[in-house]
Amino acid sequence: MGGKVTVVGAGFYGSTTALRLAEYDIFDTVVLTDIVEGKPEGLALDMNQSRSIEGFETKIIGATTTAEGAGYEATANSDVVVITAGLPRKPGMSRMDLIGVNAGIVRGVAENIAKHSPNAVIIVVSNPLDEMTSLAQIATGFPKNRVMGQAGMLDTARFTNFVAEKLAVKVGVVKTLTLGSHGDTMVPVPSRCTVNGQALSELLSASEIDELVDRTRNGGAEVVALLKTGSAYYAPSAAAARMAKAVIEDSGAIMPVCAWVDGEYGISGVYLGVEAEIGRNGVNKVVESALTDSEVVALKAAAEAVRAKQADVQTL
Repeated sequence: MGGKVTVVGAGFYGSTTALRLAEYDIFDTVVLTDIVEGKPEGLALDMNQSRSIEGFETKIIGATTTAEGAGYEATANSDVVVITAGLPRKPGMSRMDLIGVNAGIVRGVAENIAKHSPNAVIIVVSNPLDEMTSLAQIATGFPKNRVMGQAGMLDTARFTNFVAEKLAVKVGVVKTLTLGSHGDTMVPVPSRCTVNGQALSELLSASEIDELVDRTRNGGAEVVALLKTGSAYYAPSAAAARMAKAVIEDSGAIMPVCAWVDGEYGISGVYLGVEAEIGRNGVNKVVESALTDSEVVALKAAAEAVRAKQADVQTL
């Protein structure tokens, strides 16, 4: 395949994402960066030593960077950049509580990435997700299709897992969908959820579905409360890595992502969780699917909630 992907931030999320990307064995190079001196180099050394065991050739490079932009030359000419930098949540915190501090971090990273990889596709995973995706696009000045956020893939995976466990079926036969924001205005789409092709509403009562929807909406907080010292990273990194894979392979896969919406569903001018076709240029197009009236109403409400916060973010 070839190509180069950079993961910014070598915490649990970033390092796990970097390893997943390397193990796909489709990139020439995975670059892992962090502001903690030596950490990305040490992790890269460790990961490279697993290559002969796992049977992949992708080279992992670690690079210590500074807020001022030193060290970013290692990331030059990346095809895809995954931004995981920022603080994770602590128990009791909402994603929105991170907005001030993470805005500064994400803005700095985005500016440095734009300087060294002007043609990259950016996948943002820092929280609050929808707002940080918007900020990354403003800071890079990239076309909106080349900046997207990872949320829907993860939320959908959580929903799918909860449905499969509830019904004691294989996850492979469950199809679910969530749209809207990554947080309180998440819009799970029960009308699009099936098990072995059968509508979820025929298998579970409305209250049972609502319970699973609620658990999905709070899926991250549930993990944070149990871990106490960080947030989820195995499922989130799997989601981000699959998005990067779809970009580099120019696959045209349709995935729920945070993308710029411009007229779809009657919503315009906002980054929002929707289904999109992913390829070499990032978001090829937003895919409008058939939703019920109440689902469209919820999606519009999510858009307005995110729009207000995204307006605030421009000044952070």
